[in-house]
Amino acid sequence: MTIHEFIETYRKAFGEKPSLPIAVWYSPEPVASTPKTGGCIFKHLDNLLAGGAVSLHADNIGCGGGKLYCGYSELPEFVPNYVSLKERYKRTPEMVVEFVETLGIRRAEPNYLNLARIDALESFDDVEGVIFFATPDVLSGLFTWTTFDLNAPDAVSSLFGSGCSNVITMVVNENARGGYRSYLGFFDLSARPYVDKNVLSFSIPMSRFREMLEMMPDSCLFDTHAWEKVHQRINE
Repeated sequence: MTIHEFIETYRKAFGEKPSLPIAVWYSPEPVASTPKTGGCIFKHLDNLLAGGAVSLHADNIGCGGGKLYCGYSELPEFVPNYVSLKERYKRTPEMVVEFVETLGIRRAEPNYLNLARIDALESFDDVEGVIFFATPDVLSGLFTWTTFDLNAPDAVSSLFGSGCSNVITMVVNENARGGYRSYLGFFDLSARPYVDKNVLSFSIPMSRFREMLEMMPDSCLFDTHAWEKVHQRINE
């Protein structure tokens, strides 16, 4: 299924109101001129959802955690204490270190990390994954579509982590190993202010999304009574 075909099918399934997903990919050259922004990379989110593009690199990411999770630095020395003692997201700094070590973050340098709404792309080539920012009703459709052909208990996972680790690190890693897990996220309190209060993220690695594209028309998203009622409410 091409991007154009997916967008057409997605609009039939979910309607016109939900946002199109954001594609994530790396490239040797940036696709957009992106100024350095202090703090969270999701200060760019409104621009992305409106159809803009962002190219990130070590030079324009103003968050130490963002540089780490996007693949541009080792764990900064201050981060374990900050996450534990300042933000109090983990009980001890040692737990923060242990968590980061389990991720196996892939180094991105010298490439740029690009994010753009999928209608700005010509194909899914080189895409690492897609990120939906969705309300509970839309999430219910995404979740049920994702588990249509999978009984694996971790087909959809919700793991501790920063917003960028949920939608970038975990998706990139899952795609690299040809995995099937999708991720429900954006529970990071530090990233929450940059997304609507009724929205969470649902991130799918391309290794899984390609499979899902082919079975989308056969899923509950078409010609079922239950989804039709939810579809109507989404688009009211």
